[in-house]
Amino acid sequence: MSFLMMPIYAFFVLQRVYLLLMTAILYYIKLTILCLIVLPFCMVPLFAQSYTHQDTLRGSITPERAWWDLNYYDLALEVDIDNKSIQGSNTIFFFVTIPQQRMQIDLQQPLEVTEVVYKDKPITFSREGNVYWIDFPYPLSSGARESVTIHYEGVPRQAKRAPWDGGFSWSTDSAGSPFVATSNQGLGASVWWPCKDHMYDEPDSMLMRITVPAPLTNVSNGRLRQIDYHPEGRRTYHWFVSNPINNYGVNLNIARYAHWSDTLHGEKGILDMEFYVLEENYEKARVHFQDAHRTIRAFEYWFGPYPFYEDGYKLVEAPYLGMEHQSSVTYGNEYKMGYLGADLSSTGWGLKFDFIIIHESGHEWWANSITYKDIADMWIHESFTNYSESLYLDYHFSKKAGSEYVIGTRKNIINDKPIIGPYHVNQRGSGDMYYKGGNMLHTLRTWLDDDALWREILRGMQKEFYHQTVTTNQIETYMEEKTGLPLNAFFNQYLRDVRIPVLEYEIKGKKVKYRYGEVVEGFSMPLQVMINGKLETLRPTNDWQTFQGDKAVRTFVVDENYYVLQKNMH
Repeated sequence: MSFLMMPIYAFFVLQRVYLLLMTAILYYIKLTILCLIVLPFCMVPLFAQSYTHQDTLRGSITPERAWWDLNYYDLALEVDIDNKSIQGSNTIFFFVTIPQQRMQIDLQQPLEVTEVVYKDKPITFSREGNVYWIDFPYPLSSGARESVTIHYEGVPRQAKRAPWDGGFSWSTDSAGSPFVATSNQGLGASVWWPCKDHMYDEPDSMLMRITVPAPLTNVSNGRLRQIDYHPEGRRTYHWFVSNPINNYGVNLNIARYAHWSDTLHGEKGILDMEFYVLEENYEKARVHFQDAHRTIRAFEYWFGPYPFYEDGYKLVEAPYLGMEHQSSVTYGNEYKMGYLGADLSSTGWGLKFDFIIIHESGHEWWANSITYKDIADMWIHESFTNYSESLYLDYHFSKKAGSEYVIGTRKNIINDKPIIGPYHVNQRGSGDMYYKGGNMLHTLRTWLDDDALWREILRGMQKEFYHQTVTTNQIETYMEEKTGLPLNAFFNQYLRDVRIPVLEYEIKGKKVKYRYGEVVEGFSMPLQVMINGKLETLRPTNDWQTFQGDKAVRTFVVDENYYVLQKNMH
């Protein structure tokens, strides 16, 4: 190419680049429009997320997990706060259900297993990402009760945005003393201790022996059995949980805590209540934490007895917003009403209670007693607990207050993807499991139109699935049987689809034509509407129907307690 030809050639090159760029932009615009049109009508995302082998190992019941049943954990751990490191062991007691030789144990990097001991002898192990394969010297016998001890150490993952991005939170109080805590829902307990890190299997009980430097206190789950005082200025706190506990419900909290005790005369007898707060917050916490008593009162009315009387109830201040750790609820709402001082419903009712105390305590029933088997069904935890906020207001204020609150939270719903996530890969569904899930339950309660039966159903689930791990199918089946309503399409609509039902209608004189739009096959929930100020019941399907009045229809309003939209077709 000659030097003189280069400007001309460059012109054509730039022209070609410009055309390619414009083509790409037009393609992106078309694709965006396609997404906006198609996505609302799909029950699955347009772009499927890919998953790795590690996701499957973490999220599925692998053959190396399936052959043994958890019985008991004995977790011993020393926390080196200066170096932000930990060292310890977990002895796992289990029953052999199928003869097998290889076991899967989960421990996330950068922590490392240093030794595995079986019958007082080291045995071989290997690592594959965040999974350790433990090889016993021979196949273990079916029906045997066995144990294995996993020794480990390292610098655990530090939480970036606890509790949503979990791990260890290393903080300090106003005096500069250490303020340390763990949180790990979704991420997994294996981020800080070796375990069978899948929700389907829980130990029947657990011991935690946590060693910290004096004068700090460690607070974990269950009841404090003893404190060992070591001559070199360390203390070991022995906490014992006598009930089944899910992995993410296990926690440790380390600080210079002030502490007081109280009791509550509840449905199952005397409930011991313990409170641990930073020394600087002691006086205001004594007043503010009265919401805990009001919470137990309301939830025992709606759900039945607090599920862990044997282990007591604790509210523990933590350096992050809060989490539902079993019998050790963590709190960081800055002693404000609402959600860090905000009303999530914009109705005023959200400032009548401390959101974290009410919400996280509600999880003692819906997460810790009734627990999802697979995180894809996380709505079982969050939808019922979200609605428990409304039930708290219902109990202490009025049904109207609870209804206005849950309806007010609809502004927070995104409808980005289905509430139920993909199974077997440790993946949750949409965050709409909170506000949309709560409104789904409120809609079902409105449809049922029997508050006594509604309460009976909620309490009945706590009996039926007490201290169990469950699936969505079990919850759906139970509610359909007890309500007597055809709920298959209802749950498909709100849990497995992103669309909100739309009541489409036309008014012509004394007649109202109506039908459901944007619904799954078979969706046919009745609706109560006000026509000319008179309450009427419509039974829409996706076929047009007609309501005949005795006078011209001037006003038409759908009961706002149903989470549906309405559209006048004229």
